[in-house]
Amino acid sequence: MDPELEPYLSLFPPSDLSDPPAARKQLAELTATLPEPDTSGLEVEDRTVPAAGSADPPVPVRIYRPRNPRGALVWLHGGGFVMGDLDTEHPWAAMIADGSGATVVSVAYRLAPENPFPAAHDDAYAALVWASGNAGVLGTTPDRIAVGGHSSGGGIAAAVALRARDEQGPPVRFQLLNQAGLDDRQLTVSARTFTDTPFVTRSKVAQMWGHYLGTAPATPYAAPARATDLSGLPPAYISAAEYCPNRDEDIEYAVRLLQAGVPVELHQWAGTFHGSQQIQSAEVSQLQTAELLRALRRALAE
Repeated sequence: MDPELEPYLSLFPPSDLSDPPAARKQLAELTATLPEPDTSGLEVEDRTVPAAGSADPPVPVRIYRPRNPRGALVWLHGGGFVMGDLDTEHPWAAMIADGSGATVVSVAYRLAPENPFPAAHDDAYAALVWASGNAGVLGTTPDRIAVGGHSSGGGIAAAVALRARDEQGPPVRFQLLNQAGLDDRQLTVSARTFTDTPFVTRSKVAQMWGHYLGTAPATPYAAPARATDLSGLPPAYISAAEYCPNRDEDIEYAVRLLQAGVPVELHQWAGTFHGSQQIQSAEVSQLQTAELLRALRRALAE
């Protein structure tokens, strides 16, 4: 473990998703202790966008637009498909917009288990469709829109890229996958053996996928690692944490993308754990964030 991260381990909540309402409350309380982000250089707007299906509710989004945007990012929060909303993601979304110069569309997708797959996936895809059709409102063009997310949000982002390719939907410039949850099968070494790692463990990952999938069989749009063909997907930046059950599936996905001819930047951060990037006083966290922002700036450059 990176020695700058160890003193903060006690601040991370217990690794349990058996009671989703309690887990959401705990995450909201933890986020409330973070400093309020500086949004003086951003226009921040809450709105809803049309849903993918006529029977689905509109999708809430929060838009963070810099003064001179360089592209846009449809951003999906983490939280094991169960937790998170526009408020808990506010510090991170504002930081990405301010640090990258991209307009960030933060998506409040429907949460499991009340809304299992494909609800979150459909909401995220609806946000991409809206962003592409309203690129001018975001200060960009339809060919300069990326998708990305943390953890479960990273898995949803990867699935959205797959669907956009399969359906010849909106063009996706780039996919930004940060410690993404991509595979429900938990067959890798990290998924099988990390039973007591900080914040996220094998059992928590099993709970997460159980809530998200419900009784439905897993498909590539739920668990992107199940996709057999990764060709034709947008370039990717993939970041993994050493002590994270998702580590090996992230690395394997990056390798498979490369083998399919997709440009990939991959970084496995030594000494880190899932979510440790929130500890911004640590040098390794600062490096992680700086590299993520750099990758996004380069991908969206004209």
